[in-house]
Amino acid sequence: MTLTANLRAYYALTKPKVVALIVFTAIVGMFLSTPGAVPLTALCFGTLGIGFAAASAAAVNHVLDRRADAAMARTSGRPLPTGTLSTRQSLVFAILLAAVSMAILAGLVNLLTAILTLLTIIGYAVVYTAYLKRATPQNIVIGGAAGAAPPVLGWSAVTGQVDPHALLLFLIVFVWTPPHFWALAIHREREYANVDIPMLPVTHGIEFTRVQILLYTILLIPVSVLPFVARMSGWLYLVGALVFGGIFLCYAVALKFFPRPGLAMKTFGYSIVYLMAIFTLLLLDHYLPPLTGLLSGAA
Repeated sequence: MTLTANLRAYYALTKPKVVALIVFTAIVGMFLSTPGAVPLTALCFGTLGIGFAAASAAAVNHVLDRRADAAMARTSGRPLPTGTLSTRQSLVFAILLAAVSMAILAGLVNLLTAILTLLTIIGYAVVYTAYLKRATPQNIVIGGAAGAAPPVLGWSAVTGQVDPHALLLFLIVFVWTPPHFWALAIHREREYANVDIPMLPVTHGIEFTRVQILLYTILLIPVSVLPFVARMSGWLYLVGALVFGGIFLCYAVALKFFPRPGLAMKTFGYSIVYLMAIFTLLLLDHYLPPLTGLLSGAA
């Protein structure tokens, strides 16, 4: 195998799109943690450390799910099912990423962030992937705590503590995760059934899952408003959160009452847009008032 092919395989092992979303929410957590500029050391090394940790967890996920991945159309092209990388190579790569992550966070950021990040890796790679994923149809709900941690990690990278406002960001991602992933699970229900993974559509049926997606989406709207209620954000965020939440709710209502082929994947796709939009709005709302004041003063 050529060097380029090897690098592409290792890159694919990190689930780059997932890691990008994780790192984005962590960076927003960093910026929201302070009224001014984020210290460059915390921003650069915190982002690197959290990113490497997310990539390590993704690589472990590939290793533990390699047999199921080989049997599913969505994942059969991954490096392990195709034989591009071996299990040993993948594990060594995951361990190296985790070690580098811990060294960066503990040595150049702070110990609390390193500990929380390590717990997140364990929560996703071991608790969720190795146990919960095959133990209960509530796997994505319980395991979603690991996926919701990055904003807290970003916040602690800057402040060295876990703030209640950071937990609001955690809560938004935590409640967002079930409707996000269950939409994909509906689309891939047969594949999950074939590999004996008890996703909600497999164990309780697609219709029941549609109801749960709708209920969680309804819950997500008031949860997304909490940063405004807690005076963590202003009107820009509130209006945007309600608009994007309303669109998400429309998808959930359509999925429940007017289902059609392809709608589940469209709902899944929009859920990603929604989360990125919500966190972007939080960031804009955090910095636009001072910018507006500066512009007014200059005029």
